[in-house]
Amino acid sequence: MKRLAAHGLTVGLAAAFAAYVLFPLGMMMAASLRSGGEFSFAHYRFLFDTGNAGNLEAVVNSVVVSLWSVVLSGLLGLLLAFVFTQFDFPWKSPLSRLAVLPVALPPLVGVIAFLFVFGETGIIPRGLQMILGTSGAPLSVNGISGVVLVHVYSFHVYSFLFCSAALRNIDSAQLEAAAGLGSGPWRTFGRIVLPELRPALIGASALTFMASMASFTAPLLFAGDKRFITLQIYQTKLNGDLDLAAAQSILLTLVSVFFYGLLTSAFPSGAARAGRKGTARPGLLRVSGGTRRILLAIAIFVLSLEILPVAVILLLSFAREGSWTTQLVPSAYVADNYIALLRDPKMFEPVMNSLLLAGLTLAAALAFGIPAAFFATKGRRGKGRRVIQMVLTLPYAVPGTAIAVALILAFNSPLWTTGGSVLVGTFWILPLAYVVREYPLVLRSTAASLELLDDSLLEAADGLGASAWRKFRTVTFPAVLPGVVAGGVLVVIAALGEFVSSVLLYTYASRPVSVEILAQLRLFNIGAAAAYAVLLMVIILALLRVAERISSPLASDRGFSYLS
Repeated sequence: MKRLAAHGLTVGLAAAFAAYVLFPLGMMMAASLRSGGEFSFAHYRFLFDTGNAGNLEAVVNSVVVSLWSVVLSGLLGLLLAFVFTQFDFPWKSPLSRLAVLPVALPPLVGVIAFLFVFGETGIIPRGLQMILGTSGAPLSVNGISGVVLVHVYSFHVYSFLFCSAALRNIDSAQLEAAAGLGSGPWRTFGRIVLPELRPALIGASALTFMASMASFTAPLLFAGDKRFITLQIYQTKLNGDLDLAAAQSILLTLVSVFFYGLLTSAFPSGAARAGRKGTARPGLLRVSGGTRRILLAIAIFVLSLEILPVAVILLLSFAREGSWTTQLVPSAYVADNYIALLRDPKMFEPVMNSLLLAGLTLAAALAFGIPAAFFATKGRRGKGRRVIQMVLTLPYAVPGTAIAVALILAFNSPLWTTGGSVLVGTFWILPLAYVVREYPLVLRSTAASLELLDDSLLEAADGLGASAWRKFRTVTFPAVLPGVVAGGVLVVIAALGEFVSSVLLYTYASRPVSVEILAQLRLFNIGAAAAYAVLLMVIILALLRVAERISSPLASDRGFSYLS
């Protein structure tokens, strides 16, 4: 019976993966090789035509910005992680929570907040202009450097979280041995600490690179006349040339998947601790008082810059419409934006849409991601397990723009997998796009928890005659709960703020809050856009807190935390 159930689970997972992931990607590939109704490489010849440098420029800009984002995000995240794990100082715990504040900002909200503070007409450039008495802003964020800075602001949290976890597990015995042999702090860091951090840095780099390649809002608002591949896809789709958009999406996907595979295979999982046995006693790297003060000052300065965009969004949410033109800050403040948001059903409709989309996405991601994690982790051994995990998590390496194009091409006609309905132009295309893109978060986090579950515990439960349900309830469920909750909350956060796929797939009735924020900005309703953004941040922070409370009784035994 167990074998039959396992076989049915395998068939179901494979069928769902083929119908909703492989089929759309295959349709996108087929469309990219079609021109005038016939098989052709014309679109790819056009993309690589040196006489039409726009597409090549878009790819180069996207890759260069992503690489710079990886490097700078890694350095900043590592610095913050080092300060908050290796030093003790007043207010350390609340400040460490502020360090992950950008994770509560959906991509569109973070970019807009950054624009209000550091953009050409932002508060800081205007303030400098007034102080220095210049005719124009002496300093502002724009162009390629502006996009990179926005990415660093948004994505350095990956490196901070990954490196923090790794630094907390540094074996004190190694640090003490190095100090006893006369090794200085910098040499110890390079020879002992950095190798331990390599898996964390590589994992964070993979996430940062993929997020940067998929970025749409930052190039849209900061790049000016610079071309980016995500913007090219969007414009091509708006012009009605879906086949060329498919070719551009394939190109973007191949670049992202290539770097994803390169980074994730560069350092085998668990290799850093291959020779260690037992539980390590965490240790601290000793640094001089001067270095400590410098690093702490830099960290505090960075945190102040992180808080500033959030504070400005909160301030603008109370601004009266039309009260912020040439002034440094708005001249009048009212609660009208929140009153209208809560009282007007039409204004609150995008929020309800996003909540519903997030709920549906979470349910589907859990329904597929948890069984897939069990199959990929406990159902296979050796190299097969690693291959299956990489294949199942592949959609996370596909940018949201490409996912949207693939779904448009796949589900613009009735299919049995959609109940004989056309999904394009309906509400249901949005949660499908979110699930395809985000379920790997549940899979990877659950799989990570399962990797820590000793098979001997399950065997002992079998030997004691425990039923399958009791074994799951008393052994397996407590072990995977932290991972499930972690993945689930990340899925909800991503779904609540999702914009890249939504902007290509939404209809007015199904518009999520991220699309509505951009619409309000285009109408120069800055206060209304900021109120939407604040409400979204409050919801996400509340979800993070609830998730932490749910998992904390078990997480404490496994060194797990969402905000540390």
